[in-house]
Amino acid sequence: MKVVVEADGGARGNPGPAGYGAVVRDAGTGAVLAERQDGLGVATNNVAEYSGLIAGLRAASELGASDVAVRMDSKLVVEQMSGRWKIKNEALRPLAAQARELAAGFGSVTYEWIPRARNAHADRLANEAMDTQAGKTAGPERTTPQKWTGAQGTPTRMMLLRHGQTSMSVDRRYSGRGDVPLTEHGLQQAAAAAKRLAGMPGLGADTVIVTSPLTRAKQTAQAVADALGGRVETHPGLLETDFGEWEGLTFAEAARRDPELHGRWLRDPSVPSPGGESFDAVHQRVRRTRDELLETHGGETIVVVSHVTPIKSLLRLGLDAGPSLLFRLHLDLASLSIVEFYPDGNASVRLVNDISHLG
Repeated sequence: MKVVVEADGGARGNPGPAGYGAVVRDAGTGAVLAERQDGLGVATNNVAEYSGLIAGLRAASELGASDVAVRMDSKLVVEQMSGRWKIKNEALRPLAAQARELAAGFGSVTYEWIPRARNAHADRLANEAMDTQAGKTAGPERTTPQKWTGAQGTPTRMMLLRHGQTSMSVDRRYSGRGDVPLTEHGLQQAAAAAKRLAGMPGLGADTVIVTSPLTRAKQTAQAVADALGGRVETHPGLLETDFGEWEGLTFAEAARRDPELHGRWLRDPSVPSPGGESFDAVHQRVRRTRDELLETHGGETIVVVSHVTPIKSLLRLGLDAGPSLLFRLHLDLASLSIVEFYPDGNASVRLVNDISHLG
C-alpha cells in the first residue's frame, strides 16, 4: 500500500509550548487513513517537526504501508532526512535516528518540501494539540463563564441517540452497512426515547434531527420527529462502521474465521476488518461530521441519531480520550448520551448511556 504522510510541528516561542500533527493519506485517492497529534510540553520548532514526522511514519507502519511519500513544510527536516544537510543540533540527532529506523521498515520513503498552505491539515492538528495542552495546563483557575472547564461561548449540544433493536442486534451480530429495519420492540424503544426527548428543555418543533441514512436510524429519528415536530436530515458521516466480510457474523464466528486478524483488529484501531473500515477511519469520518455540524448548527441543541461506533467517537471527541474508549464504553440500544462542544474548542460530556426511558 502506498501512502502519503503529511506532518507538521510548532512551538509558541522557540523553545515554548509545542505540539505536532500528522496525517496519513491513501496515495491514490487522498483519503485520510489516520491522524496523529499530541502536545510536547516545552520544545523547539524543529523538535516538534521531527516528532510529527515520527508520529506519521509510525502510523503508516501500523497501517501496513509499503511505500511512503513524506510531505512537510520544514525545509530543515526534509533536507536532513534526504541526506543533503548535516544534523548539527545534538537534540535532533536521536529524533532523526528514530525517524530513519522507522523509514527503514518501508520499501521506499521519499521526502518533499511543500508550502505551509499545502500542509494545512497537519498544521491544524498541531495547533489543536497545542491548544489542548494549553487548556490542560491552564486549569480551572481561568476566569471564564465555565470556571471548571474553562469553556467559553454558547455550546452546541448534541443529544446522541442510538437506534432501537433490530434482528441483528437480537443475535448480537456485526451490523454495519447492512440495512435492516427495527423490530417491533425496536419501534417501541424508539417511541420511548422520543417521548423522553420531547419532555426535555430546549427541544421542540424547530429542533434539527440529524441521522444516519440507514433504515434503523431513520426509523428512530422519525419517531423523534413525530414527538417533537422537528425536521430530519441525513448525514452519511453518521453511518456505522463498515465491517466488510464480518457483516452478519457474531463475535465468535468472526474470531474463528480470521483469528489473527480479529485479534489485531481488537487491539489496534488502525487495522480494518477484511474489506471494511478501521476504527481510526471511522473516528476521522465522525470528526469531520462533527465539525460540519458545529459549523451548520453552532450554538443549537440538535438530536443526532446514529450507531454504536459513531456515538462512541463523538463522546471520545468530547472527552479528548484515546481509542481504548471504544472497547471500554458500553452503549445500549436506544440509549441517550449528551455532549456539548464549545466554540473555543472545549467540550463537556453531560450524560452517557441513559436508558431510564426504557424502564
